[in-house]
Amino acid sequence: MSPGLGGAQKNTGPSPRSPLTIVISGPGGVGKSTIADRLVTRDPHLWLSRSWTTRARREGESAHAYVFATRDEFQQRIDAGGFLEWTEFLGNFYGTPLPEPIAGSDVVLEIEVDGAQQVKKLQDDAILIFVLPPTRTEQERRLRERGDREEKVHARLHKAETEEPIGLQLADHVVVNDSLDETIDEMLRIIGEARRR
Repeated sequence: MSPGLGGAQKNTGPSPRSPLTIVISGPGGVGKSTIADRLVTRDPHLWLSRSWTTRARREGESAHAYVFATRDEFQQRIDAGGFLEWTEFLGNFYGTPLPEPIAGSDVVLEIEVDGAQQVKKLQDDAILIFVLPPTRTEQERRLRERGDREEKVHARLHKAETEEPIGLQLADHVVVNDSLDETIDEMLRIIGEARRR
């Protein structure tokens, strides 16, 4: 019997909220990949979208750090409209595939500043957490430690000078990655507050 005919309307409780989109962005060498991996390990309700790239795997880099694709494979996915965002940097393509998260999970995107701009245009409610290095010297040390070639270290440091003002303007939250554990705790706090809202 419908409520208009005297039947009681069933109380189904609050409707489920839409998944959050959490964007982790920042210049190269701030630890975005490590942060993203640690976040989804700490919080089982976070789902990490694995980015695509045409660059070669670094020595010692996990095969699961990216989907490592050829330029042809990447271009085919662009043509098929399969990326939420993509950009070219230092001669390589980087892109975020359209997310297909596990039901009930919030989405984590770990992307470059160019990509973060594109996502914010598409989803203005996406939560952008912009990560900074404690110092430029420490950023340079991390870039070298992960195996970047000398010319790429300098290119990334130079690009950081232009990326940071853009990222800071876009950001909903800014976190300095000085201590990884403290950075993760701060991000989980930010995500928890967003869920409660």
